[in-house]
Amino acid sequence: MKKLIITAFIFLLAYGAQAQQDAMFTHYMFNTLAVNPAYAGSRDALTVTGLHRSQWVSFPGAPVTQTLTLHTPLAFENTGVGLSFVNDKIGPVNKTSFYADFSYKIKITKKASLAFGLKGGLNLMNNNLSELNLDDAADPSFAANIQSKLLPNFGFGMYYYTDRYYVGLSVPKLLENDFIANTTSGGTNLTSEHRHYFFIAGSVFDLSENIKLKPTLFLKMTNGAPVEGDVTASVIFNDKFSFGGMFRTGDGVGILAGINITDQFTLGYSFDWSFTNTTMVYNGGSHEIMLRYDFIYKAEEKIRSPRYF
Repeated sequence: MKKLIITAFIFLLAYGAQAQQDAMFTHYMFNTLAVNPAYAGSRDALTVTGLHRSQWVSFPGAPVTQTLTLHTPLAFENTGVGLSFVNDKIGPVNKTSFYADFSYKIKITKKASLAFGLKGGLNLMNNNLSELNLDDAADPSFAANIQSKLLPNFGFGMYYYTDRYYVGLSVPKLLENDFIANTTSGGTNLTSEHRHYFFIAGSVFDLSENIKLKPTLFLKMTNGAPVEGDVTASVIFNDKFSFGGMFRTGDGVGILAGINITDQFTLGYSFDWSFTNTTMVYNGGSHEIMLRYDFIYKAEEKIRSPRYF
């Protein structure tokens, strides 16, 4: 596992990175279901996670993104299901996605499982042109907002995990759809979806009886763009508090902190700052907040050991 993480880390540093099509998150390790359907049900509880990201604050039209995911194991042995919602707004462009997830896991050893997942859903894009400040307010090209048709998509993933580490591969959107809207001048191609390939990995190491180190890695690959990678390392104190740093290749650095308010309720916050020449002088950084809650099915059941992933 250590060799795999080190090799992937060296690989991603060998390449530059630029912004890709899908939304980015500093709390990507809490947003696993959105990128890998095989994660569904892996926490052995009904888990609900909400994320909000305000990117490049004070920059007009900067990205603002929300995700809401929930997933649970089923009564049928070794299966899980989930739902995910993503709302991503950049300037006048708003993209919304709804997906359902299904997973099936195979016990490899007593502590290790390999899960396979399928994801399917719908995407919608809106161009809210009325939000733009125009030199010519009467320009007919911006007289009405534009909305694409609902487009279906599907994907798959694999997720190998224990209570101490995980590795995953996924392609959540296999179809490269064109967002086409009907306008007075005919069909207009707003943009096209690109197929993204994701690799995730993470682990937890004991530094002492009450202190642990949790490194995680998220690689994003798509045609026509350099590989982008996020590397994060957090220190966990008494399984209660966490504090760490993040590095995103070619884009930024950040810090993140979290607290387990109860065994079931987790709150996280992060701040990251872009160091690219094109954005660093025009914005006040990016803020992110994360909430996660695990619903335990029976009153007498408790989380026997902390879940780090």
